Order: sequence, then C-alpha cells, then structure tokens
Amino acid sequence: MLIQPWVCIVGAMEETTPLLEQINAFWVQLETQLPLLLLPSRLWQIAILFGCVLLAWILNKWLGGRMREWMRTLEGRPKWQLRMLVVLHRRLWLILFCILIWTAAYVMAEITPFMSRRFLLELVGTVSVAVLLVGIATRLIKNEFLRKIVAWALWIYVPLYFLGITDEIAEFLDSLAFAMGDFRLSALTVLKALVVIGALFTVARLTTQTAAASIRKNDNISPSMQVLAVKFLQVAFFGAAFFIGLKAVGIDLTGLAFLSGAIGLGLGFGLQKVVSNLVSGVIILLDKSIKPGDVISIGETFGWINSLGARYVSITTRDGREYLVPNEDLITGQVVNWSHSNDFVRLDIYFGTAYGDDPHKVRALAIEAAKGCDRVLSTRPPVCHIVGFGDSSVDYILRFWITDPTGGLTNIRGNVYLSLWDTFHANGISIPFPQREVRMLDAPQEAVMDD
Repeated sequence: MLIQPWVCIVGAMEETTPLLEQINAFWVQLETQLPLLLLPSRLWQIAILFGCVLLAWILNKWLGGRMREWMRTLEGRPKWQLRMLVVLHRRLWLILFCILIWTAAYVMAEITPFMSRRFLLELVGTVSVAVLLVGIATRLIKNEFLRKIVAWALWIYVPLYFLGITDEIAEFLDSLAFAMGDFRLSALTVLKALVVIGALFTVARLTTQTAAASIRKNDNISPSMQVLAVKFLQVAFFGAAFFIGLKAVGIDLTGLAFLSGAIGLGLGFGLQKVVSNLVSGVIILLDKSIKPGDVISIGETFGWINSLGARYVSITTRDGREYLVPNEDLITGQVVNWSHSNDFVRLDIYFGTAYGDDPHKVRALAIEAAKGCDRVLSTRPPVCHIVGFGDSSVDYILRFWITDPTGGLTNIRGNVYLSLWDTFHANGISIPFPQREVRMLDAPQEAVMDD
C-alpha cells in the first residue's frame, strides 16, 4: 500500500515524456522557420503586418472619440453593459487590428493557394485574437484576486494550445486522480468543474443584474417584493449554475446526498441564528412590514432603511451612521414604522404661557406659527389645546403633521419652537419659568433661649 503513490508518480512522469519530446520538436521547427523570414513572400507579409498596425492606429484615432461621445449619451443602461463598452473601447485598436489582419489573410488565401504566403498573417492574427479574448475575459471579472487567477490560467492555456500539447496535458492531469470505490475525482475533472461553473456563474450574474434592473424599474411591484424577487432569482440562477456545472463535467450528483445530510446536521446545531435570520428576512419581505425607504425606530436607533439583506437590514441614521440590524430582531422586537401604511407623521410639542395671557389668543398664535414652517402640512392643519394648569404657567400642546420623516424630526420640531418664540415675542406673549422666593423670618430672642 505504501508503494502505490510512488508508482502513480513514476507513471505520471513517464506520461510527460511525449510532452517534452513535442516541445523539443517545436523548438527545432522554430529554428528552421527563422531563416525563412528573409524570403520575399515573408517580407511582403511583414510589410502587410506593419500596414495593418498603422491603419488600425488611424482608425482607432478616428473611431475612438466618436465611440466615447456615444457612450456618454447612454443613460439607464445596466452597469455590466457600460463596463463591457468601456472594455471594448480600451481595446478598440486591437479589435481593429484583428479585423484587418484576418481580412488580409483571407485576401491572400483567395489570391494564392500556398499556405506559406499567409503563414505569418494567420499566426499573428491568431495570437492577437487570443490576446484580445484573454484581455476581455479578465476585465469582466470584478474581483482583483480572481481576475489574476483567470488571467494566469488563460495565459498558460494559450501557449499550450498553440503548441498542440493540450491533449497530453489533459492526460497528465487525468492521471492525478483520487478514487474511492466507484467514485473517481481527478485534477482534470476539478479543473473542468471550476472553469464550467465559473463561466456559468458569470452568465448567472449578468442575467440576474439585468433582471434586477428591470424589476426595480417596475413601479407596479412594491419595494419589498422587488427585493424578494431579486433574491429568488439570485438563488435560482446561481444554484442552477452550480448543479449544471457539476453535471456537465460528469460528477455524479447522487454522491452529494451525504453532504446535504451533513449540512442539515450542521444547520441544526451550529447555524441556528443564521437560519433564523434568513427565515426572518423572507418573512419580512413577504408580509411587507418594512421595505427600503421606510423610516423606523428600533430601540434608540432612528433612521431609514437603506437595504434589506439576507441576514440583516441596513438602517442609515441622520448622523450618517449605518446600523446592521439582524432580521430576527425586527421580527421579535418592537419596531416603530413611521411610514408603514402612509407617509403622514404627527408630531407633538409642549409649551406654556403666563396666566396673564389670553389662552384664546395664545392658541391662535401657536397655530399661525406652526403654519409658517415649510414642512408642516396645510391639508391637515395644526391644532393647539390646553392640557393643564401648572404651578407657574398654562400648559399647551401643539400638534402638526408632516409627510417627509426622512427629512428628520428634531429639526422640524426646532423650527416650530423657533417660530413660536418669534410669534410670541412679537405679540407680547410671555413664557414663564418657575420662580421661588425665600423669606428669612427673625424669631423672638426668648424663644431661642428657651430652646
């Protein structure tokens, strides 16, 4: 049993022997072809290559500016489309060069049947197309680390493809395998699975982004249902991409039954809070209790909902802080939703005036002061009532309505208080404050001596 791994390694080294022989043959052929570059037919092809480079540069200068101006006029397009246009614009010269070089190769093929008359054109054209495709494929990946991995993988594959040794490399990777009963997993299978799943994930991401943009533009769908629909599409597309990718490379999905059971056991013991937050998020989206843009208060936190996540809700406060509240807290705790059924919010402020002021006049002036503030609704006019007789003042309550709680509550209260101060000061209404008067009475001297 201890000898078998060494046997596998020796077998793998033996399989690489034809690969080394093929590389040596390629270098011998390259050394043979180098002197042929001085032939007249090859010199003509070199001249055509330089002509294609110059013509591609001129066309790039002419078309680049026009394409840039056209791109600036695009509005409302998905981000991935704009990103693709930027990638193509930055590689416009290479695109034009590939078109010109392959056009020249096609013309040469029509003029002469000899392969040597267009060998350099097709070689440079093939390499240019490979460079272009690698550049476009890597720039579409947002993650910097993943982009480098894909770039290195493609740059390794392209030379191997031109050398014609991809079959030998595939056989070598397939020999590096792990077997357990009927189940066999090789390095080639893992590599194919990563490539296929990565490609399907890219297609799924672009599809979900386009579908999500269309859903968000539909005003007939409520914000909470929009979020739920986008989450459902993401789970469906990415899940389908994963399982289709595994099936495409020949991995038996029935072997995942044990894995799914282990995952279920782990969820039951260690991921209770995570699952609870996920389920709570789905419930929030279904019952529409809160949605993006709502103004809520939970505990000491007051702000508006920025986004609904799978695990938490993002709440942005007036001071710019962003709180990530777990979904479970919104289900089990008390939440004040200032804009659940409508945007009307009533605010109350309390004040007092002196007993010598006419309460009828005070109420009228208070209502007039509240109406003078910008955000106070005129369709629901303010009201003012006496709520009690205090020790040093007559106490009032002033009630008014607003429809933009996202604009803040403290600032509108402050504006109404300031308007009350100006109005009362202009009309001679005084706002009293508690005063205490202490008198020291001199006691008789005889009483002091008796004590």
